[in-house]
Amino acid sequence: MLRRFYEWIMDKAAHMHAARWLAFFSFADGGLFPFPPHPLLGLMCLAEPKKAVRFALITTIMSTLGGLLGYAIGHFLYDTVGAQLLAALGLTHKFPVAACYLREKGWIIIVVKAATPIPFLLISVTAGFINFSLPTFIAASLASRVMIFLTIGILFRLFGPPIKAFIDKYLAWLVAGFVVVVVSGYVAFSMLSGEAKHTKEKCASAAISAPAA
Repeated sequence: MLRRFYEWIMDKAAHMHAARWLAFFSFADGGLFPFPPHPLLGLMCLAEPKKAVRFALITTIMSTLGGLLGYAIGHFLYDTVGAQLLAALGLTHKFPVAACYLREKGWIIIVVKAATPIPFLLISVTAGFINFSLPTFIAASLASRVMIFLTIGILFRLFGPPIKAFIDKYLAWLVAGFVVVVVSGYVAFSMLSGEAKHTKEKCASAAISAPAA
């Protein structure tokens, strides 16, 4: 199944409207539904390494704009749209925890989120709801997007063909390794934070006291 999905994405990556699909999914990840654009970006860069930086810039800009949509939903339409959106995606129970971490850690959560499995949509909607500083949100979102997406684009632009051959052979192992790295990064950040234990306990209490959807 993984191989078929990989081949399907590779086929779409060479499509004449591939960049539009990438822009759509990147935008949607921030304000409509949690579909991380990382796999699509990576495979499109594999299909056309010479366009890798361009693809990365599209992903960076559209993902940041999508985050602004999520912020607007959380700030202006949480009761009518935001709460229902999070409930439909099974993220309601994570909302009070995300709000707690954003209040406790601020912009660092938005930046570090790029290396974790935390849905960007959850962060953007929550930031809008708690009236998180909009300029700070934009700057942190852009920084996190640049950090991950432009790195992918530059690496594939420089080493595209060899990386493609390697991934063709070891796709399943690479996916498993990526999952391990992401989870490890999240755990390491928690351990290195000076107030990690206090924040974790406080935000865990927020989760327990949160009302059921």
